[in-house]
Amino acid sequence: QLQASGGGLVQAGGSLRLSCAASGRSINIYAVAWFRQASGNKREFVAAISRSGANKYIADSVKGRFTVSRDSAENAVYLQMSSLKSEDTAVYTCAAGGVVGAAGYSTDYNYWGVGTLVTVSS
Repeated sequence: QLQASGGGLVQAGGSLRLSCAASGRSINIYAVAWFRQASGNKREFVAAISRSGANKYIADSVKGRFTVSRDSAENAVYLQMSSLKSEDTAVYTCAAGGVVGAAGYSTDYNYWGVGTLVTVSS
């Protein structure tokens, strides 16, 4: 079971850090990705990190503002979001899978968590 947390209400230009944790299993053996879905829109890839953390893939829409990292000791993956814009408002979900590297397709991930809502006010 994956759980995303850290969402909330933030003003435009602000920052938030989302966390993705796994219960009952180690997240360290999986590549992990973040996706988001705004109301009325289709799900969108945001960022991914490989199992080792050596490879990262960031969507063009958030490149330069968002970073992804992982902490094996904490058994968690993080999405650091900065310079937030109103268009970043969405439910953010993390997903894990055995894909090699950092992939951006939802079909590469087998395990999906409960999302967390990020609301950016302008």
